[in-house]
Amino acid sequence: MTGKVLTIAGSDCSGGAGIQADIKTITMHGCYAMSVITSLTAQNTTGVTGISDVSPEFTAMQLDTVFTDIFPDSVKIGMVSNAGIIHVIAEKLKQYAPKNIVADPVMISTSGHNLLEPDAAEALRRELLPLAAVVTPNIPEAESLSGITIENMADMKRAAKKLSEELGTAVLVKGGHLPDEASDVLCSRAGEITVFESERIAVTNTHGTGCTLSSAIASNLAKGMNLNESIRRGKEYLAGALRQDFNLGRGSGPLKHFYLLDK
Repeated sequence: MTGKVLTIAGSDCSGGAGIQADIKTITMHGCYAMSVITSLTAQNTTGVTGISDVSPEFTAMQLDTVFTDIFPDSVKIGMVSNAGIIHVIAEKLKQYAPKNIVADPVMISTSGHNLLEPDAAEALRRELLPLAAVVTPNIPEAESLSGITIENMADMKRAAKKLSEELGTAVLVKGGHLPDEASDVLCSRAGEITVFESERIAVTNTHGTGCTLSSAIASNLAKGMNLNESIRRGKEYLAGALRQDFNLGRGSGPLKHFYLLDK
C-alpha cells in the first residue's frame, strides 16, 4: 500500500524548498503527497524577498479537508511563520492525532532570511514541537531552541538531549553547519543517543536540504520503517541528491530531487 504523507509548510515559488521540495521528495519515495500551504514566499536561490501568510482560518480549512478524506500516514511540518497558524495546526493535530509527525523547525532560510515572526518562536516550542515523533533542527535552530552554543559533536549531543527532555520527543540535530562534520545526532524519547555518520559533501548548491531530509524521514515512516531506519535512508537519499551539485540559479542552487530517475 502506498504511504500517504501530508506536508504542512510554505510555498517556494522557485521550487527548491518548502512545499515544492517536499512533494518532489515524497513522490520520489513512492508515497502519495498532500499539502497544506501556510505561507506564500517570493524566493529564489539568492534569497527571500517577500512572505504572505495564509490566514489561520484557511489553514484550518485545508487541514480539515485533508484529514476527513485521505488520512495521512505521516505528517511533515515545515515553515509556520506566526503564532496564529501554529495554534491552529496544533489544535487540528491534537484533534485528528496522526501517528507520525516530523517537525522541521524552519526558522532561518538557507540564504539567511528570518522565516519566523518573533512571537511565533515560543508558540512553536510550546504548542507544536511536543506533538512530533521527531524534531529536526539544524545547528542554528538547535542553538536557538536549546540555548547551547554548538561547536562540535559533544555540543550536538548535549543540545539534542536537552531538547528531547524539554519537548518530550525525539530530536535529530543536523550537523551540516559544522566545518568538519556532516554527521547528525539523534536523542530518542528514552534518552538514547545515536550518531548517524556521513561524509561532508563539498557542494554549494544546498537550497532546501532541511525540507528534503524531513520529508524523506516522513515518507519512510509512512512506509512503516522505524525512526532510526527512516533517518538513515533519508540521509542516503539527501546525500545522493546533494552529490548531483545541481547548478541552477545565481545563488545556492536546489537539489536534484529526481536524480534516481537518471539511473
